[in-house]
Amino acid sequence: MGLLSNKSLLTEKESIAKKQTNFQNNKQTVKKQSYKNAPSSKTFKKTTALPAKPLAAPKAEKRPVLGRNNTPKEERKPRENRSTPVRFFALGGLNEIGKNLYVYECSNDMFIVDCGLAFPDDEMFGVDLVVPDFTYLEKNKDKFRGIIITHGHEDHIGALPYLLKKVNVPIYGTRLTLGLVEGKLKEHNLLSSASLNVIEPRRNVRMGCMSVEFIRVNHSIPDSCALAIHTPAGVIVHTGDFKVDYTPIEGGIIDLARFGELGNRGVLALMSESTNVERPGYTKSESTVGESFKGLFARAEGKRIIIATFSSNIHRIQQIIDEAVIHGRYVAVSGRSMTNVITKAVELNYIKVPDGTLIDIEDVNKYDPEELVIATTGSQGEPLSALSRMSSGDHRQVTITPNDFIIISANPIPGNEKLVTKVVNELMKQGADVIYESMYEVHVSGHACQEELKMMISLTKPKFFVPIHGEYKHLKKHAQLAEGMGIPETNTFVAGLGDVLETDGVDMKFTGTVPSGMVMVDGLGIGDVGSVVLRDRKHLAEDGVIIIVAAMNRETGTVVSGPEIVSRGFVYVRESEELLDEAKQLMCGVMDDLANRRVREWGNIKSALRDALSDFIYQKTKRSPMILPIIMEI
Repeated sequence: MGLLSNKSLLTEKESIAKKQTNFQNNKQTVKKQSYKNAPSSKTFKKTTALPAKPLAAPKAEKRPVLGRNNTPKEERKPRENRSTPVRFFALGGLNEIGKNLYVYECSNDMFIVDCGLAFPDDEMFGVDLVVPDFTYLEKNKDKFRGIIITHGHEDHIGALPYLLKKVNVPIYGTRLTLGLVEGKLKEHNLLSSASLNVIEPRRNVRMGCMSVEFIRVNHSIPDSCALAIHTPAGVIVHTGDFKVDYTPIEGGIIDLARFGELGNRGVLALMSESTNVERPGYTKSESTVGESFKGLFARAEGKRIIIATFSSNIHRIQQIIDEAVIHGRYVAVSGRSMTNVITKAVELNYIKVPDGTLIDIEDVNKYDPEELVIATTGSQGEPLSALSRMSSGDHRQVTITPNDFIIISANPIPGNEKLVTKVVNELMKQGADVIYESMYEVHVSGHACQEELKMMISLTKPKFFVPIHGEYKHLKKHAQLAEGMGIPETNTFVAGLGDVLETDGVDMKFTGTVPSGMVMVDGLGIGDVGSVVLRDRKHLAEDGVIIIVAAMNRETGTVVSGPEIVSRGFVYVRESEELLDEAKQLMCGVMDDLANRRVREWGNIKSALRDALSDFIYQKTKRSPMILPIIMEI
């Protein structure tokens, strides 16, 4: 057994030695072949030694995961963290300037951001105000947790009284903002039932499953705030109206640090205002207007100074008062809205006025012109404003003379240019010196220009972008600006009124619409002036009216009296007697023909009279006045 074992061991050793010899021979052969096939050393002047690359391990064959019946399963994608959806839509402020009202909704919780009004355009004859359509809000009033107000301008607070009559929920805002809201609610006898809650910047208020954080911004009115809306899906930043002013007249500068903090943590969506998106660069500081006032006050020495500006521009009014005190002048205020705002601002210490500086507008004639500054409304040329009444000689206390130095410290809102120009012309005709924005820096905007809008996008770094507060051209331009900042086109959304945007933290998309539009306020009537009424008013304004009045016997159907023709706004009666007499004869003929044919139905009689007179008037004058037949039975 031992010999056999040794023999086997020797045989195994020989086998191993033989294999090693063959391996060395093969190695030498491979080396010779590799040198033989290598390029000549003359090909390269200099070679650089490179580290040897490790041989890659052969890839394992990817076998499909088999399910039942040995069929391949689809590979599972990583699961995305989707949250409870948050919905956003606007009932005002998109595709228009003014009437701002935005709604955020999550589960069974809903809140409003701003509730403003708009002023009627030239086609809305007799309409006083325009407010949003509250139909959807009324249907969902049980979901409402509150109303958040970003600042105190009319286009953000003006419709509150009309909404609170239908949906009474708590209102949250800064001190001055709620002070102005308080005065508005008092006019409508709603203050006693309203819940007003003052919130300071960097403070939060709970809105059901969402919370709203106030962030200080600069604007043309103090105490303006943007909002950081904390939702289950993520943080949504709603800027409100803002600009970046490093030298504000009152309060601190915009809280850029907080926007940066939110951006670093992750902002889901940015809802940013778009008013000045067409203007390049930066908006100038309000303090530049004060510098202009210094030079203009010196230039107006010996004259009475009248300054027209927005009633809510408290910063501007403070600078007017400061300059008046320096030059030893008294300040009078003309215009109901400006009087209300200044009274509230002084009460809350947002305007500081030395004792004896403010005087009543009724007493201006007791002072020499060089002692006076009159702050007035009417910077937009509104026909019933104080400045317009001064220009037309209808103001009770102020008569324009060549000894007046008038400063219009505002930009004409688009559409108001003709009104402002008319007022300027009338003031100049009366001999006054008139200074307006295009001549000197007597006005700066309260809205951010392109570079400030870019700054907001770069600080917040949003995943989605939705431009708000502007006409369609502004929204579209702002979306393009955001795309230029690196936000994908698929993540920018230009919405219209009533369009519902929904996001779950991963995606954002349009999911439907809610009722939206405008409701017109005419006197005490809310919503009773619609398209039909406006059409009739337009018809009356453009073509006038002709009224046909006749009395008929109820039993016989014969004409007892008339027909008589009354005209208003169509032609001057004394110069058109012949035309009206012909029209009267025509109506007599029509009624005789109807009596002969025994037509007794009033509707048919009125239609026949209207059609005949309409054809006759158009043939004679090429006009189409409104024709109203009135038939009385006796």
